[in-house]
Amino acid sequence: MARIKTLQELFKRYRRPGDIVFAILFLAFSLFLLSQIPGETVWAKRTKWFAQPRFWPTVAIGGMVLFASLHFIGSLCSKRIPGRWREVGFWLKSFEFVAYFLIYVLLVPQIGYLPATLAFTLFLCVRIGEATPLNLGAAVAFSISVVVIFRAFLQVKVPAGHIYEALPDGIRAFALTYL
Repeated sequence: MARIKTLQELFKRYRRPGDIVFAILFLAFSLFLLSQIPGETVWAKRTKWFAQPRFWPTVAIGGMVLFASLHFIGSLCSKRIPGRWREVGFWLKSFEFVAYFLIYVLLVPQIGYLPATLAFTLFLCVRIGEATPLNLGAAVAFSISVVVIFRAFLQVKVPAGHIYEALPDGIRAFALTYL
């Protein structure tokens, strides 16, 4: 038979390193979003209050502010756990991969979708330390599959690479359309 938990046990807070930093950032972001409501939404005349374009975004962001505030207060009241800055450093490491993606986005119009996608997936395999022949082959197969699916089947308009202009006429038309 399961033991019934008390309210105190149900609402017990398990704090993690970096919790206060997350609470501050989330509260700041929520307050920023709330401050943007007047400029991003309108209050329409002769419309019921629950049908107003500003109403539901304000409710949602107001909830974010409320819960972010409660989280922040809870973080302030909780016992500090060492390792906060190590945890924040771990979070910041993820921006390395954001930079890689931005480089990829900048490369696509220059060298084309297929070469950029191939370079990106192969680079990521090497970067994360999984550069086995099988994984590199899978990265190449994945890249080709993505390009074929997006360009040929779904006909997504991705900028063609400037490098394709150097190709002979017949190959250039194919590359501009499918690669």
